[in-house]
Amino acid sequence: MADLRELLQTTMRRRHLTAQALADRTGIRTPRIRVFATDGANGPVHPTEQELTELADALGVPLCEVLSAAHVPADASA
Repeated sequence: MADLRELLQTTMRRRHLTAQALADRTGIRTPRIRVFATDGANGPVHPTEQELTELADALGVPLCEVLSAAHVPADASA
């Protein structure tokens, strides 16, 4: 199981997306995306469930996979 940092880095690289491009797709500010991609969910900035949902949609990754990578129980978003 990948953590959020690894999931973001791998998926962004595979889809040829920069932090700016992902920010444009989600509305999440570029510096926050950079922190998530560098430090994951346990860094100094914690992603909200809304941000995790937006990231999943923008990256084409199942939400349950993103929640798992961020160590958020899948039923917490229900």
